[in-house]
Amino acid sequence: MPAKPIMLQGTGSDVGKSVLSAALCRIFLQDGYSVAPFKSQNMALNSFVTEDGGEMGRAQVAQAQACRLKPSVLMNPILLKPVTDVGAQVIVKGNSIGNMSVEEYFDFKLSEAIPIVKECYDELAAEYDIIVIEGAGSPAEINLRDSDIVNMRMAELVNSPVILIGDIDKGGVFASLVGTLILLEPHESERIKGFLINKFRGRKSLLDSGLMMIEQRCGKPFLGVIPFFKDIKIPDEDSVALKQKKPDNFTADTVNIEVLLLPHISNFTDFDPFEEEPDVRLRYVPPTDEISNPDVLIIPGSKNTMGDLKWLKATVHAKRIAELTAEGKTIIGICGGYQMLGKTVRDTTGVESESGAVDGLGLLDVETIFKPQKQTFQVEAVELETKLQIRGYEIHQGETQLSSCVLPLCKIQLRGGKPTKIIDGAKNPSKNIWGTYIHGIFDADEYRRAFIDQQRIKKGMPPLEEIQYRYDQDAEYDKLADVVRENIQLDLIYDIFMKRKT
Repeated sequence: MPAKPIMLQGTGSDVGKSVLSAALCRIFLQDGYSVAPFKSQNMALNSFVTEDGGEMGRAQVAQAQACRLKPSVLMNPILLKPVTDVGAQVIVKGNSIGNMSVEEYFDFKLSEAIPIVKECYDELAAEYDIIVIEGAGSPAEINLRDSDIVNMRMAELVNSPVILIGDIDKGGVFASLVGTLILLEPHESERIKGFLINKFRGRKSLLDSGLMMIEQRCGKPFLGVIPFFKDIKIPDEDSVALKQKKPDNFTADTVNIEVLLLPHISNFTDFDPFEEEPDVRLRYVPPTDEISNPDVLIIPGSKNTMGDLKWLKATVHAKRIAELTAEGKTIIGICGGYQMLGKTVRDTTGVESESGAVDGLGLLDVETIFKPQKQTFQVEAVELETKLQIRGYEIHQGETQLSSCVLPLCKIQLRGGKPTKIIDGAKNPSKNIWGTYIHGIFDADEYRRAFIDQQRIKKGMPPLEEIQYRYDQDAEYDKLADVVRENIQLDLIYDIFMKRKT
């Protein structure tokens, strides 16, 4: 029997659809159902590589983890990775089919996308009891309605009821909920079976009059009010969230790490583990801010390496990076950041741009050449100096050539599930500047602690040696489910789309 669908749509972006979808995934799993997430089209630079080498959005990876499933590209059949303001790389069922302009992608959606999306959904629905579907942005975007494949058209394709989410922390939540309904067609608004208010701070009784008025006017129930929370660690999908993170003031007795917020930053979740380390202060440096005096500066991945490299060299950051290098501070590049640390980045076949070649920062004696074929693999490696194990994934279209003046960083032992002996990354002879293609390198508790302790020793502090923090992602989903379960009318939600097991 095909799965029962339930869909979460929002009054806009960043209202909490991804996190609340993950919460419902875990709640239904706890209640004895087999559950899978689904989002037909995701636009994000924060992506992940599955065991079979497919690329998909991180939001559905988090939701799959909430379901205790291995991520599959079926859960996110189309991923858009913006390259410019008017174009994106299009990834279909885990594989890039090239860059498209907005107009080209609209044509693709109308002619090819819907059968692909439906095929992937049907394959999931044949295996599970419930599919939790996430929408994108708002269903009331009038200019996008004709080519929609992710909101109401998706709901219609699989005959799914919809719950509409509003973010009260942004202000105007009642107007945004009612306004969304007004802008929908009658048959679309009929699909919305109730409302959720997210990110509420304060006493819920203060909302009673507003909830009652909206229920009376719209004829739809409020299904819950979710409190604002900060102590549950669910990976962010959008780099917008990074701008809201404000660490404590840096101090002399902490390892101070700064990450540049590049214009096209990707895979920023690489640095999430540092946020929980008690002796680390992590700061993201917005484009309009200046690099301060960190112990470690990280240049992250980018979906537009050459464009972001040009931007970086034109800012005051380039001078500050040179100063930090002269002071012997640790400078790290991950993926695109690794490429930027080198002498040259070449793109002679127009994979990413028509620039041909751009001089790098010249901090590592390496050169990168872009290739048409994207490399997407899960990997297991050993860091050569510490001999510690690392697990992560590669997503890149550049091949980096090392000179005899640099040292290799890691040896990959398993790539895409196959044994191998491939060198990854490079570091300078002084070992304070290094880069790697491995995303998630800091997820390994032992390696992360060894890295932090190296920085402590450089600052004249004793190493802590014992692991200070172990990240139990599964427990975080249980915490999330507990909070959401306590603040929603779960029986009513079940009644909306299915009957309980007896």
